[in-house]
Amino acid sequence: MVKDQSPSLDRVFHALAHPARRIMLRRLAAGEWNLSDLAAPLRMSFPAASKHVRVLERARLVRRRVVGRTHLCRIAAKPLADANGWLEGYRQLWEGAFQRLDALLDELKTNEKHGGQTKHGS
Repeated sequence: MVKDQSPSLDRVFHALAHPARRIMLRRLAAGEWNLSDLAAPLRMSFPAASKHVRVLERARLVRRRVVGRTHLCRIAAKPLADANGWLEGYRQLWEGAFQRLDALLDELKTNEKHGGQTKHGS
């Protein structure tokens, strides 16, 4: 599991904080794109798109290679898997809390039907 004090995790969440970068990642999930085509639907200049890709590169979410004048980008999944692993711990925490709440609500419904009280003193 990724530690809470992780510079790599910080870089990933920073990179994911901008909607343009999330769109880029979503598009890159389908395969390699040249930077101009990757940025085209975002209506941004090549330099602006390049800055966003640099943030993604620093987070190691994207790898870029230059072939002539073409910048080709592809996604790197490991940092996303690490971030997902960190988030998974919180999903499990919330899932457990919701299961306990469901059980309490079921108990309240059952006791309401039978006119009794819950073991929680209600």
